[in-house]
Amino acid sequence: MTHKIEVLAEEIRALLSARAVDACAKDICTLLRGYLLDDSFRAEYLPDRAPGVHPREVLFEDPDLGFCICGHVYGDAAETGPHDHGPSWAIYGQAEGETVMTDWRISKAAEGRAPALVEPERKYTLTPGDAHFYGVGAVHSPMRAAPTRLLRVEGANLDGVKRSPIEAA
Repeated sequence: MTHKIEVLAEEIRALLSARAVDACAKDICTLLRGYLLDDSFRAEYLPDRAPGVHPREVLFEDPDLGFCICGHVYGDAAETGPHDHGPSWAIYGQAEGETVMTDWRISKAAEGRAPALVEPERKYTLTPGDAHFYGVGAVHSPMRAAPTRLLRVEGANLDGVKRSPIEAA
């Protein structure tokens, strides 16, 4: 069966319309698994990116609830420092490759212009078919040792969203 982004969006919309994201995040993660493992879906929505093209592409943005479904295609190894998603939540869904994720605990809250300081709390690997929910304020960092493809559902379009200043302690 070939999955389509519009069907995924409708299924997510139904879940988010019935319950708060904290109550349905596990259901969204379970739903994503079939899409993440579908070869045709990946080929259509997570194709190779030309050199110099941004790895993130908004595939769908809900006009009423505001959530977005984004495709991320990374051709090289990369590591991102600890961050949150500002006032939004996000679900990372691994389609190809592996992403080593670190969850961080805030050890000192941000004050004035000083960033929040964080310490690593847990490290785990997302493999194809895995999806993980990061609630509002959840600090995490991804590391990719090789090319990867992922689907990310965001509570709001994160383009231009101001994120909290965060540094590893």
